[in-house]
Amino acid sequence: MPVTSAGVLLYRRAPQFEVLVAHMGGPFWARKQEHAWSIPKGELDADEEPRAAALREFAEELGLPAPEVDYADLGTVRYASGKLLHVFAGEATDFELDGFAPGTFELEWPPRSGRTAEFPEVDDVRWAGLAEARTLLVKGQLGALDALERHLATSA
Repeated sequence: MPVTSAGVLLYRRAPQFEVLVAHMGGPFWARKQEHAWSIPKGELDADEEPRAAALREFAEELGLPAPEVDYADLGTVRYASGKLLHVFAGEATDFELDGFAPGTFELEWPPRSGRTAEFPEVDDVRWAGLAEARTLLVKGQLGALDALERHLATSA
């Protein structure tokens, strides 16, 4: 069974159309920009509903609660690796990044050293225009942007 995650894709329409993206933390992503960003997301716990997992992971990764807005279920996108990501989109025009305080994770670093180090799950977060987001997001999540565009076109 493939690994399943859930995430929140926030967007706003003003001053221009933008989505919220987060730069992945840790040494692997430290010097990368292109395709090194993600929507806030994480793996589902056993028997956890995807929407609940998405909201929980948003808060864990950014240290900020997900805004209380209506969330549209955009469905699931599949990474080339087979991993599944269930995406929920919400319009959050007034959502501010003040108080950003990312969660952390431990990793053996350097590899095979026997030492562990603590790293932020996310080391930067920002609003990005759609074209920029397509170059920043990991390739497996680009389908989430397509799903958002389809959703907004049909709900207009």
